[in-house]
Amino acid sequence: MSARGGAVAAGPSGAWEGAAPKRARSTAGDLVVLARSAWPAQPPAALPAVPGFVVSSFSPLAAHLAELCLLRYFGRPPADPVRGRQTAIVLASTTGDVATAAAVARAVDNGRPVPPLLFYQSNPNAVAGHIAARWGLEGPVTCTIPARRGLADAMDSADILIEGGEAEAALVILADQGLPGGDDETPTGDSGVALLIGPAW
Repeated sequence: MSARGGAVAAGPSGAWEGAAPKRARSTAGDLVVLARSAWPAQPPAALPAVPGFVVSSFSPLAAHLAELCLLRYFGRPPADPVRGRQTAIVLASTTGDVATAAAVARAVDNGRPVPPLLFYQSNPNAVAGHIAARWGLEGPVTCTIPARRGLADAMDSADILIEGGEAEAALVILADQGLPGGDDETPTGDSGVALLIGPAW
């Protein structure tokens, strides 16, 4: 599946006004990009903190991408029950949560207890579950760490869920954490995109 959504704006009822979203090609049927979001923000801004997630920017990045995307379609949470029950979440990252992994490794190396929250958030299902609970999304949740082509991998996963009848729509999130830099690395910032794909509800 591939998708390239156009610029769209949400009206008060949540229906899209202005330019129609472009089609998403899928073996599952005729889908559209209903809403999208991207990070980093313009103008630059800090990621909002998410209660229960510490140390790392990975979970706040995924949660914020989801929040911006879903706000543009549904308005304030939760999603309407009918659509929420039919919407899956696919979270992909080519980096994974490197900051949480590094924090756990440092604690182990120094003989310190690992804070329980780090174990919890080291699984990307934790932030996906946070998004699902906040927005009332009851479809299946899939998390992947592809070596490359993160968004394409996430879209393929969403396609499988929709084609298999497990969901009618999917919130697709790509969240890549920035590298801290070092002898062999160039520092990079956090980046990502979220797409809500589904039928033209």
